[in-house]
Amino acid sequence: MRRTLILGGTAWLGREIATQLLASGNAVTCLARGSSGSAPVGATLEAIDRSDPEAYDRVKQQEWDDVIELSYDQGFVTGALRALASQAAHWTLVSSVSVYSSNAEPHADETAEVVVAVNLSDYGHAKVAAEKVSTELVGDRLLIARPGLIGGPGDPSDRFGYWVGRFALADTEPVLSPTTKGRTVQVVDVRDLASWVASAGRGRLTGTFNVVGNQHGLQETLDRAATIAGYSGRTIEAPDEWLIEHAVNFWAGPRSLPLWLPEVDRGFTRRSNAAFISAGGVLRSLDDTLIGSLEYEQRCGLDRERRSGLSRHDELALLEILSR
Repeated sequence: MRRTLILGGTAWLGREIATQLLASGNAVTCLARGSSGSAPVGATLEAIDRSDPEAYDRVKQQEWDDVIELSYDQGFVTGALRALASQAAHWTLVSSVSVYSSNAEPHADETAEVVVAVNLSDYGHAKVAAEKVSTELVGDRLLIARPGLIGGPGDPSDRFGYWVGRFALADTEPVLSPTTKGRTVQVVDVRDLASWVASAGRGRLTGTFNVVGNQHGLQETLDRAATIAGYSGRTIEAPDEWLIEHAVNFWAGPRSLPLWLPEVDRGFTRRSNAAFISAGGVLRSLDDTLIGSLEYEQRCGLDRERRSGLSRHDELALLEILSR
């Protein structure tokens, strides 16, 4: 039986990877504090704070077919590598497309320039540093997966699920949208990402891959979300300048319109996924991801306080101002 160690495994993506590995017959150990969730049934949880100098003592005497690293904390990443790299036949680092120095060029592939890691408090810089030290200590046993926007059920960021959830909440009332012309969305379903990471580890795939979805127009995405949500109201677009003037933020976080990016970053949602697809990546339909997102939104509560997006109260206030 294959033995996989996940450094994490109790939060969203890590738990989904563990679930997929268990379904394919792997013995799975999750090393994490467990404060962000539980390991899936069938996995072994080593409940450990990775800042503890003895964090890896329970697992470093074992041989692992694959070790999967999810963190971007330089201390955690380096500590795990020093303790475990020699024990792993294969090592997977889940990185991010945030490592790239520019989001301006559409269809850029894995050879695009990455940032110089000088500020490890910055997510992209920290992931670059994680890639560098992993390459140094693991060498030709290393797989680097660079996801972009991840969506689907369980999304703790509240980004991708915002629109299908908002259409369901609004029902017949208006919804505020950014200008969609020329804008795109590129999402990979968490289930597809986890499935590929699990299978790539089994096959001991190495190299660097943009694990990103296919490109869809933002308008197409909103139309599909509205249909799936049963929405029958009117979507009202606001210009970028107006949204910025009224303190609406790009992309994510409080008082934002998720999936809305500045024009200068148009390449962020147009990265090449050709290498990922050639390496066995399988992507479900946009509708399937939206359906999974809506089910999760409904379970959490459509009118809940969100990590990303506008509250319905703020949205209606903005629509009132826009209509004057």
